[in-house]
Amino acid sequence: MTLHADAGVAASAPVRTPRPTLRLLRHLLPYWRRLLPGALASAGSELAAAALMATAAWLITRAAEQPPLASVSLAIVAVRALALGRGALRYADRLLGHDGVLRAVAGFRTQVYEALVPLAPAGTPAFRSGDLLTRLVDDVDAAQNLLLRVLIPAAAACTVAVSATTLTAALLPQAGLLLGLLLAVAGLLVPALVLTLSRRTSRAESTARAELAALTLDLTQGAADLAACGARGRAHERTSRASAQIAALERRAAWTTSLASTSVLLLQAAATVGVTWLALRAHAAGELPAVHLTVLAVLALVSFEALTPLPAAARHLAQVRVSARRLADLLDTPPPVTDPPAPRPLPAHGPLGVDITDLRVRHRPEGPPALDGVSLRLPPGRLTVLLGASGSGKSTLIAALMRFVPYEAGSIRIGGRELRDCAGADVRRAITGMTQDAHVFHTTIRANLLLARPDATGGDLHEAARRAQLLDWIESLPDRWNTLVGENGSTMSGGQRRRLLLARALLADPPVLVLDEPTEGLDPETSTAVLADILRATDGRTTLLITHDASGLTSADQILTLDHGRIRSLTPAPRHRQDQDERPRAVSARPRARGPL
Repeated sequence: MTLHADAGVAASAPVRTPRPTLRLLRHLLPYWRRLLPGALASAGSELAAAALMATAAWLITRAAEQPPLASVSLAIVAVRALALGRGALRYADRLLGHDGVLRAVAGFRTQVYEALVPLAPAGTPAFRSGDLLTRLVDDVDAAQNLLLRVLIPAAAACTVAVSATTLTAALLPQAGLLLGLLLAVAGLLVPALVLTLSRRTSRAESTARAELAALTLDLTQGAADLAACGARGRAHERTSRASAQIAALERRAAWTTSLASTSVLLLQAAATVGVTWLALRAHAAGELPAVHLTVLAVLALVSFEALTPLPAAARHLAQVRVSARRLADLLDTPPPVTDPPAPRPLPAHGPLGVDITDLRVRHRPEGPPALDGVSLRLPPGRLTVLLGASGSGKSTLIAALMRFVPYEAGSIRIGGRELRDCAGADVRRAITGMTQDAHVFHTTIRANLLLARPDATGGDLHEAARRAQLLDWIESLPDRWNTLVGENGSTMSGGQRRRLLLARALLADPPVLVLDEPTEGLDPETSTAVLADILRATDGRTTLLITHDASGLTSADQILTLDHGRIRSLTPAPRHRQDQDERPRAVSARPRARGPL
């Protein structure tokens, strides 16, 4: 039983947002001041390259006529300036463009993560873990492609095409008309065809990549179970099929882009030949100087250089559209619980009690209630034990207490405040603790503890570890607090991992401490020892201990049994919990060595 599985509420299907690519662009518009210099530098670089070739062609042709040096001095200076300026603008394009784009993508990734936070944990089961990671990483990176590989190249190509067509039309109108027509075909029609052909491929490729990410995550996390069941070969086969499908889709997309690029080259050749032929006819008729003939031929050739990235840009745009829709689905998924417009503050000081009255919670609107008419009271400073088998609704009750799922009827009041009237973040500062599926991060012991309270001092860390009976073990390690604990605490024993999670919960110092199956997965001796330390560390604190095993809990103030979403029994404790000397012995009669197991 985990909080996700037992308390999961199916997320409502998001409403399809029209034009998700434009919506993605609107998320990036606040960074336009950083993006504009890079776009201008890119357009200036391409324009300088075309102007350099045209000016050099004019200079060479004019120099063949052996004119006075003064008549070509300006062109000589222009060639030098354009050659130097092209390099400087290309460097500025790379520097300013990438800086602006990376900042915009980083800001957008933060927005996506902030939208994802309210969905956890009850709303995230609507997405597979690998698929969710793909949306947060690869799909957000699509915003980078939209700016860097679609919009900026398109802006540069448009600038060069318009400038070249205008200059050609000014020198020879019929040549300008031909060049403008072929540039429009190469810059608009060819990319549009690539976009149309790539649309279905991009959707299939995005789906296949998400499936591969999910399969890879399953293969990594479940490697031991797959090996134990002899299913490793089948898992590898599924992963290989997904990889092969992605490779086939990429080859198809590469063929489409290659054919489109070839079409642009053919149009470039047609434009060069056509403009040159028109210029030769005009020169033969005495309507065009020789130097202008050369300029027109070279200009027709180089004006297509800025358009060569457009087929690839169209392919990237097809991928961006798929990613933008997937991100829109994520952003439009409503959170299971929303905060009230004007949240009421919770009491800031003193022990808090919790009163639950006739509570009803459903996983799905049409489904049966997971909790039906639950009523109980958590007295301030007392220990309440909730017993129940898997699926009885224990984790659903925790999710409702921590404002992860809504309740359709009844009341939960903490410190006299109704939970519906309070902000979720305030509730979770007041009611939190150690959930059954609490995660240990692949970092140091210190960092894992500071997650609960980033401003905690060294003394606070020592005290929390001491109360969780973890301090002696930490002090015995070579790196002590800077010891890496591995992925999900893989370098720790089960007892050490549970004590680390307990120390983190104690460091958070919530008024109401919730402990969900704190000894699950431990052997009987370790379970008894950890439970004794938990009861000792939580003395005098409002505590809800959720478990399926009643052994060793004779010192609880009240013991309740939850069965199929209802409180079936309320058993008063045989002894009052204030009997501090005898309570630990009631949990474990055997002598126990100091320090964690």
